[in-house]
Amino acid sequence: MSQAPLANGKMAPKPVLAAALAHFRTAFTAIGLISGAINILALTGSFFMLQVYDRVLPSRSIPTLLALALLAGTLFLFQGILELIRSRLLGRIGLALDRRLSGQVYSALLLAPLRARSSGDGLQPLRDLDQVRSFMSSVGPTALFDLPWVPLYLAICFLFHFWIGVAALAGAILLCGLTLLTELRTREPTRLAGNHAASRNAFAEASRRNAEVVHAMGFGERIAERWSAINREYLDAQARASDVTGALGTASRVLRLALQSGVLGIGAYLVIHQEASGGIMIAGSIILSRALAPIELSIAHWKGFVSARQSWGRLKSLLAAFPANEVSVALPQPGSALTVDGISVTPPGERRLVVHDISFMLTKGAGLAIIGPSASGKSSLARALAGVWQPAAGHVRLDGASLDQWDPAERGKHVGYLPQDVQLFDGTIAENIARFETNPPARKIIDAAKAAGVHGLIVGMREGYDTRVGESGSALSSGQRQRIALARALYDNPFLVVLDEPNSNLDADGEAALTEAIKGIRTRGGIAVVVAHRPSALAALDQILVLANGRAQAFGAKDEVMGAMSRPKTGHAPPLKIVPSTEAAGAS
Repeated sequence: MSQAPLANGKMAPKPVLAAALAHFRTAFTAIGLISGAINILALTGSFFMLQVYDRVLPSRSIPTLLALALLAGTLFLFQGILELIRSRLLGRIGLALDRRLSGQVYSALLLAPLRARSSGDGLQPLRDLDQVRSFMSSVGPTALFDLPWVPLYLAICFLFHFWIGVAALAGAILLCGLTLLTELRTREPTRLAGNHAASRNAFAEASRRNAEVVHAMGFGERIAERWSAINREYLDAQARASDVTGALGTASRVLRLALQSGVLGIGAYLVIHQEASGGIMIAGSIILSRALAPIELSIAHWKGFVSARQSWGRLKSLLAAFPANEVSVALPQPGSALTVDGISVTPPGERRLVVHDISFMLTKGAGLAIIGPSASGKSSLARALAGVWQPAAGHVRLDGASLDQWDPAERGKHVGYLPQDVQLFDGTIAENIARFETNPPARKIIDAAKAAGVHGLIVGMREGYDTRVGESGSALSSGQRQRIALARALYDNPFLVVLDEPNSNLDADGEAALTEAIKGIRTRGGIAVVVAHRPSALAALDQILVLANGRAQAFGAKDEVMGAMSRPKTGHAPPLKIVPSTEAAGAS
């Protein structure tokens, strides 16, 4: 990647989009040269007409006419070939730009909801990339490459006659004014249309996800009314943007036709007064049309240009906020301790702390239960431990290295995470358990399934491990999804396994399998952290962290903490004791 020098002498990477464009510098140069050749060849029709009127007709020479026609036909053929090459090049650049950026855009799309509150359905970056690619493949960019050649046509008009040049220049100025007006009038409507489109897509996706609830409780008509209102706002915004570009585009076409006829009239006047020939009269009108065509084409495609520019700006901001993670030193596999140093946690995009200054340490083989009332910060703490959310303060460390020192892909090999809201990807059970690893060993998949106690359930299905789970795991029951997600968390024996309400959808057999899975993690020297509401989830754990209002109320050996919590609450009863982390670590 290209770099620029910093004040300290180091090299800073060039922004992703700037580097992507720089990659196609040669292609854009080629398109510029091709555009120059196309614009020169576009003079063929005008000069053919000029020669026919001024040379062929007076001489009545058929051979001259045939020679001119053959030459013009050849030049038209070359012009067509070059225009085809130019359009193909622009289309290929759009596709190559998409391929080059799509991976980083997708990675940023995955990280965005973990860093900031997302608006809409969260898929706007992909639509922005589609918008940029579509614009690159349209006729719009060709107008931008043709615009620099407008002065050439105006100069030729002045060479024909001063007044023909003045008319052409006046027309170009008027159309440039319309282009500027188009820019000013379409910017805000296009932005609003984009915002309404994002809201519309988000509501449609939410409706699809909640289809069962809507149908069961019969409020589909009311949801449909709200959808109609949102859709109406979107269509109104689209209509306003289209009305502006349509009106100004029509004005530009009418003006160009009027100017073309006006130049024809001026040419006729000059011919009558013998200040110009008939060929100049016709050729001047054609060249004027060619001179103004790129400006008119720009106006006609200005809405697409503005949309692409806004999409490009959003992509630039997105990729700047989520630069590619570069870790120069690969850390060794952790296997000793999990240390939490005074972390505080805020939800993405908020400043409100939901976890306050939590510190503790767990050594290998430890099992910690995080308990507390609803909204006490349990799931938020679990997300921070798993590296899903970045702490607002403090650090989570594996063997002394904070999580942000790890490459995410490498760190993920050592972390298993089961979220409260279980989601699977459309694919086979084996693919989901293996985290979609390329060519995973079957032994690892089966070992993870056995560790989660779900191997028998899987092989009892008609297609076994090759059973497709459907979108979000829709082909499975909630309990099956949770147990397969547990196997995914246990895949390849990660050192740290964080389970958030892992038994919320489990029956008695599932809970027994969960208990054995937690025991297995501890027996092999891993660390298990379990967010629990049901007492059954505590069976295989030896330590407890009690949270209330985001703050630690107690931390220590399970029996001691549970005993303190079970004592009758009297006015003389001492509060729960928060055991120092060094004592708790020794209890494991």
